Amino acid sequence: MIDLSEYSQAQRERLVYIDFRLYFTGAVSRTDLMDRFGVGAAAATRDFAQYREIAPENTALDTVTKHYVIRETFSPLIAHSPERVLTALSQGYGYGLDGERPLILNESVSLLSKPKVEVLAPISRAISLNQVVKISYTSGSGESEREIVPFAVSCDGLRWHVRAYDRKRRKFVDFVLARIGTAQTQWGAKPKNDEDQKRDDQWNRMLDLPLVPHPDKNYAQIVMLDYEMPGGVLRLRVRAAMAGYVLQQYHVDCSPDHSIEDNAYRLWLSDPLALYGVESSMFAPGYRSPHGDLGGSDKIGAS
Repeated sequence: MIDLSEYSQAQRERLVYIDFRLYFTGAVSRTDLMDRFGVGAAAATRDFAQYREIAPENTALDTVTKHYVIRETFSPLIAHSPERVLTALSQGYGYGLDGERPLILNESVSLLSKPKVEVLAPISRAISLNQVVKISYTSGSGESEREIVPFAVSCDGLRWHVRAYDRKRRKFVDFVLARIGTAQTQWGAKPKNDEDQKRDDQWNRMLDLPLVPHPDKNYAQIVMLDYEMPGGVLRLRVRAAMAGYVLQQYHVDCSPDHSIEDNAYRLWLSDPLALYGVESSMFAPGYRSPHGDLGGSDKIGAS
């Protein structure tokens, strides 16, 4: 990888964009750069000259199309995140303004559980500004009003959650964002010391969960390819507060004797004791605590 720290933030962004387009679409033009960043032709020309100076073996100018095209000797300037790459390819590189469109033909399934923007906005502002929010929330026991102190959002693969201190229950819990009906900032209220993220042991505790192909299924090799499991083990690093939800959504058999027969469960948690003391383990399919409590594979949500 190349150190781009000597360049300005704006120029780094343009150089990375050139690198991205070459790597994942095979070609990029001055017009692409001008449209994406609003720079003039002269500035775009300088950026391409700078890129070719940094990585002379990466690209060549096609004199017919006037596009810079990838060469066989290409080596990316930076490590491109797969998640960001897929988002850019399927939704456009930027925020979707000015007619931005997908870069390749694609089809994907979006999350079925989507929070309302008018709820997400005050929640995210409260996280940024350390504020208290009054919400209406629907749980298994019905609808209620809560005052919460949110500090993070998270996604378990299917739904978005907000982690917050719940003043009603006097503890840190997860709320499914889609279940929040209304959210209103409490401008005069200030969070207390015991409502600070630093006091949330379950959020701050990190787990390394060893996942292996399910011993009772016949497709171990395919599973290892699907999940890139060196040595046959995938170590899932996850916060204790989220572990149960993630294991549920990924269909991981967490029973000590890998006893879930459903073929949807292609992974097994080879060390169920890794969930000891984890509150969200109630959602981990098949999990049984050392004290004999049953896991909550039939549970469907957060607080």
